[in-house]
Amino acid sequence: MNKVSSGLIAGFAATITLSVLMLMKQMMGVMPQLDVIAMLGHMLGGAVLAWCAHFLIGTVAWGVLFACLARSLPGPYWLKGIVFATGAWLMMMVVLMPMAGAGLFGLNLGLMAPVATLMLHMIFGAQMGWVYGALRHQATAHP
Repeated sequence: MNKVSSGLIAGFAATITLSVLMLMKQMMGVMPQLDVIAMLGHMLGGAVLAWCAHFLIGTVAWGVLFACLARSLPGPYWLKGIVFATGAWLMMMVVLMPMAGAGLFGLNLGLMAPVATLMLHMIFGAQMGWVYGALRHQATAHP
């Protein structure tokens, strides 16, 4: 399995986990104003398109980009994933949140918005890095 395939699988696995956490957060009523899918849906024209965009970004954009950058990031793969996902979080805070009307760093949604989204991104990154590292280890152990 090559790096890009490993990145796609790792990005998809991490996006599934992130999606479950996002749904659980909404179902528990925690920060209901912070609903990234609703924000994307408003920008893209519906929830189905928002979920598709969410999975495409997490799987293809972040998975492939992580595969390309992993060697240059510090630490074990799970930490590489966290470092990478922190960069993705920063992009979300300065590009997506203002575009969605939530303000810079999503502060229009409250002070917890940047903290909660950073925690979710760190979980996403740790899992993506761990899965990617396991797949790359398997690929090099069994050529």
